[in-house]
Amino acid sequence: MNNSSFVNMGRVTWAALRMLLVLTVVTGIVYPLVVTGIGQAAFHDKANGSIVKADGKEIGSKLIGQSWNLPGTDEPDPKFFQGRPSNSGYDPLATGSSQLGASDPTLVKNVKAVKKQVAAFNGVPESKVPADAVTGSASAIDPHISPEYADIQVGRVAEANGLSVAEVRELVDNHTDGRTLGFMGEPHVNVLELNLALRDLAAKQ
Repeated sequence: MNNSSFVNMGRVTWAALRMLLVLTVVTGIVYPLVVTGIGQAAFHDKANGSIVKADGKEIGSKLIGQSWNLPGTDEPDPKFFQGRPSNSGYDPLATGSSQLGASDPTLVKNVKAVKKQVAAFNGVPESKVPADAVTGSASAIDPHISPEYADIQVGRVAEANGLSVAEVRELVDNHTDGRTLGFMGEPHVNVLELNLALRDLAAKQ
């Protein structure tokens, strides 16, 4: 290999290294910083996980469901609205459904048992219990429930907090969001936001 070949190889190698350096800076440093800056400036809440604070503390995210149990137990707290069942215990690091098919005997048995519990807990007939009260979401961390599920909990929540049914039902109505863009998805209620508003209302009594 003559000197000109070595020179050409050196030029090509140097050009490749320069391109690698430029692309590394642009795609690995500049682009992430620009996107992060835009996100923080234009969508600060969403970019940071839609974190919800109360009394100066972070208590959860509007995007992740959580349990509302009596302190130190696995028993649901009658003072609060309950979310959908979670196969993962609302663990955001272990999302996923139970993977049981609709005709699986285990799923059918579990749904019947949960329906009975939900009906008894809320003092309503089993026929009034909606599907989302007895089945988990695909992610297992769905933060929303249907207006129908919220509705069957109104009486129990009102009694436990010393509030009127009308007051609690109005609270649910005020926290019910319609379909996205008017046609996508179904009406839904964010359980965390609803329970925080409920707590504030009960504290005023």
